[in-house]
Amino acid sequence: MKKRAVSVMLTAAMVSAMLAGCGSKNAETQSAADTTAESAVSGDETSADTQAADAETTDASKTDGTFTVGFDQDFPPMGFVGDDGEFTGFDLEMAAEVAKRLNLMIAYQPIAWDAKDMELDAGTIDCIWNGFTMNGREDDYEWSKPYMKNNQVFVVRGDSDINSEADLAGKNVEVQTDSSAEAALNDNSELTSTFGSLTPVADYNTAFMDLESGAVDAIAMDDVVASYQITSRKADFKVLDDVIAAEEYGIGFKKGNTGLRDKVQATLEEMAADGTAAKISEKWFGKDITTIQ
Repeated sequence: MKKRAVSVMLTAAMVSAMLAGCGSKNAETQSAADTTAESAVSGDETSADTQAADAETTDASKTDGTFTVGFDQDFPPMGFVGDDGEFTGFDLEMAAEVAKRLNLMIAYQPIAWDAKDMELDAGTIDCIWNGFTMNGREDDYEWSKPYMKNNQVFVVRGDSDINSEADLAGKNVEVQTDSSAEAALNDNSELTSTFGSLTPVADYNTAFMDLESGAVDAIAMDDVVASYQITSRKADFKVLDDVIAAEEYGIGFKKGNTGLRDKVQATLEEMAADGTAAKISEKWFGKDITTIQ
């Protein structure tokens, strides 16, 4: 009886110690949880303060270490998907070199052209760099200086009897949605009123397929892009001598973001001075057609 009593007392003592230990561990866990919760609250406040501070600065600091370029992936030779499935093009190569010299990682962000302003305002891209016409948009962005001249022209099939603007009367013309060619034609109702139709399409690849199939009679577009398309497709197209509008290409940044704009501009001028810009232009166009001062 005595031994059994002692055994019961020892067992009770062990259970009590175990419970005490569990209680101590639970208390420590709860204390840690409380500390974590306090840290989370403090972290949220710190994050909010940091976000507020960041909101007061421009993207020029580029604290994320990337340079994100918005572009139309169906706009060769400025920016497009190559045969290897990778993004390529004159503008994208120029942007990659700029990023390299600024010690930033290049990030290519394909966008719907008619959503470019929304992308820029949302901060998903740092700039619009893709044969982006400055004319008529001067007050909408923080612009780099122009780096290339371009004309808006008409492209027709080589066997077409269309040889001038006058021959487009009653014909069906396509143009990319929200492009500078569309804007130029919208400002020239005297000409467009003679067309059989003027139809906006999402991209110029679609327009060229329509032109090849005979579904459309002409495309209004950038001369730089038209020349490349004609050469690369080895198709029987011709560019009319009539110029819809003369323009210049620039890089568009969000209003107020002069810091990043100035860094990119300075880098472009370095590239022009050391011959890098000319080398990239010669690769894509056979000659240096840049206008960087």
